[in-house]
Amino acid sequence: MDVEKKNSGCTQPESCVEPTGSKEEQLSLISWNIDGLDGDEQPERARSLCSYLTEYSADVVLLQEMVQAYMRFMHRRLGDAYNFIEGGQDGYFTMMLLKKSRLRLLDHHILNFSKSRMTRNLLVAQVEFEGQKLSLMTSHFESCKANSAERMRQLRLVMKAMSQAPDDQTVLFGGDTNLRDHEVAAVGLPGNVVDLWEQLGEPEKCRYTWDTRANTNNEIKFKCQFRFDRVYLRRASGDGVLQLEPRSMALIGLEKLRCGLFTSDHWGIYSTFSVTRT
Repeated sequence: MDVEKKNSGCTQPESCVEPTGSKEEQLSLISWNIDGLDGDEQPERARSLCSYLTEYSADVVLLQEMVQAYMRFMHRRLGDAYNFIEGGQDGYFTMMLLKKSRLRLLDHHILNFSKSRMTRNLLVAQVEFEGQKLSLMTSHFESCKANSAERMRQLRLVMKAMSQAPDDQTVLFGGDTNLRDHEVAAVGLPGNVVDLWEQLGEPEKCRYTWDTRANTNNEIKFKCQFRFDRVYLRRASGDGVLQLEPRSMALIGLEKLRCGLFTSDHWGIYSTFSVTRT
């Protein structure tokens, strides 16, 4: 991956909390809006995306703003290692990659957001990990400040879906929520759902995933910083169930490419969870 180092305020793609233990004792996840709609320097940016995914080798990859050209390229590069699950076919859509050696896909479905004007939805997959079922979810919530009401409606639907999953299943959601903090406060999270960034002590260097001060892809004149991309966890309950505990978090995609752009206008989130049984 040909890159040029860039000081972004989260200066290294390193963990905000250092992971410990072996690969077999953890589950790793990447969530990233890859900005496939941007046609500028797509070949180099697509190669960079695949290089990141190969380097981090996450068990679960949750992507937003996927397009067909990116998907075809990724199939060629990553198809041997991952199962691909698409949240749509036309325009742009979400997609999951599940590592074949670690996760077995049991089922998946799409929940459409009926009032979305941007054809947004929730992609849900049931998988088996270490002999137990997990529920994985990703979404790209309604964009733009003016669509706050619909975005909060989508958050409520996701929280309901997470809360209503079987008690003995861990549920992980990762996606581009476009949420502002006041919107989350207005909706509120269920008592059994936690925000990964908050659980890890709100590390400042991992706060902003959409940062036009550091990321110059869109050449936006006004400078702003938002935590649009979020990871939520609902722990399983019951005797002998598999438990995931937040272990680390890092922002990735911070290196500027030779073409002068970053891989995406969003930073990606790389997170790890320790695996135990009650």
